[in-house]
Amino acid sequence: MPSPAPSPLARLRAKRPEWLSDPKVWRTEVLAGLVVALALIPEAISFSIIAGVDPAVGLFASFTMAVVISVVGGRRAMISAATGAVALVIAPLNREHGFGYLVAAVILAGVLQIVLGALGVARLLRFVPRPVMAGFVNSLAILVFMSQMSELRDVPWPVYPLFAAGVALLVLFPRITTAVPAPLVSVAALTALTVAAGIAVPTVGDKGALPSALPVPGLPDVPFTGDTLATVAPYALAMALVGLMESLMTARLVDEITDTPSSKTRESVGQGVANIVTGFFGGMGGCAMIGQTMINVKVSGARTRLSTFLSGVFLMVLCVAFGPVVSDIPMAALVAVMVVVCFAQFDWQSVAPRTLRRLPVGETVVMVVTVVCVVLTHNLAVGVVAGSVTAMVVFARHVARHAHVTSVTDPDGTTVVYSVTGELFFASANELAQSFDYANDPARVVVDLTAAHIWDASSVAALDAVAAKYAQRGASVEIIGLNEPSARLHESLSGGAAAR
Repeated sequence: MPSPAPSPLARLRAKRPEWLSDPKVWRTEVLAGLVVALALIPEAISFSIIAGVDPAVGLFASFTMAVVISVVGGRRAMISAATGAVALVIAPLNREHGFGYLVAAVILAGVLQIVLGALGVARLLRFVPRPVMAGFVNSLAILVFMSQMSELRDVPWPVYPLFAAGVALLVLFPRITTAVPAPLVSVAALTALTVAAGIAVPTVGDKGALPSALPVPGLPDVPFTGDTLATVAPYALAMALVGLMESLMTARLVDEITDTPSSKTRESVGQGVANIVTGFFGGMGGCAMIGQTMINVKVSGARTRLSTFLSGVFLMVLCVAFGPVVSDIPMAALVAVMVVVCFAQFDWQSVAPRTLRRLPVGETVVMVVTVVCVVLTHNLAVGVVAGSVTAMVVFARHVARHAHVTSVTDPDGTTVVYSVTGELFFASANELAQSFDYANDPARVVVDLTAAHIWDASSVAALDAVAAKYAQRGASVEIIGLNEPSARLHESLSGGAAAR
């Protein structure tokens, strides 16, 4: 007898988010959102300064990005907000043309991200090799660490013991209990200490004034003409590409950490939607933030969209309702959090001597190229592209070395058979043409490609060149053993030797 269909109430319960049915998950997500919000405030203000805009612009962007992406994004628990990568891209536009053009560029970048997402740009992520991913993670850890060091230079001496105490709390408190995130305990304890003892150290309030009201939507203050479009389009395209690359790479990292899948296409489109909304609310745009994402996922243990949503909500609540309290948070406490996150984020196994001895030299070179390019340019896109191109070159050289040619001459001396093995493409084509003894071979030459595969026009051209050189000496060339794809390619491109 078939089992009865589940009731509508049972189906509704099955679809409920985990945090609605498990109080422990709910507590973890809420506390994680609060910790991330605290970490976002100084970062958003710093990125606003880089972009040359008022601190409220970066804070508004972080609020709208986090709230919107929590609904439309494809990777649960990933944090999106105002970022340094986006700030660096749009800063020249704001400096040369004004804030209205910056907002227009953010909206256009969102539109481009939606188009790129719909076209399937996320599928290109599968061409990013593992060493590039390791370089991406390590370079971001280095960049975030370097950005925090400015907060420890030319500061009053109490900053250093406060920083050390913060690091100690972050490392030791989880050994006592994980019920409350260690970053929240560290920030609260150090803030209480500095306020109660009257210790004069740099605080969040020193970074800039916090907003006292919620953002309101509006259109960018620019003329809606072709000239405006031509001005903002290059910056919008650069922002769209950098934002997507950083977001998709971060999503892939979170997939590995949580051992759960995500929709990269939905994430690409979601980033576009979030940037459009952010632009209409007067924000500077943004993308995924790997540092805050690691705080949320790795340090605080968040796994759902609730933590992302609450990080944006808490950010605005803290700024608008508790601005004076938040302004008293010592920067040393937040720097300690970010430094510990950097050390946790860095892939130490990738640089361990044992790993380096076992890895092929080419893969190590790819990782180093990625790290160096990102650190020197402060641009993730440059590093990922440079690392991927280097990986392709290393791969091509490796595969090309496995193409071999051996020859056997018939006992009667009238025919020589060349057996070719391996992958034939542009990197191995030149060596292929140089592997034949044109001057001494008999009048009939057979090229056996049973154990080979032709991949491109360069290989076909090389075989044609071999046939032409033999023809000049009165010899005939016959190509045998082609598999079906190779035969089709050879037939469509060749103008030389016959093949069967």
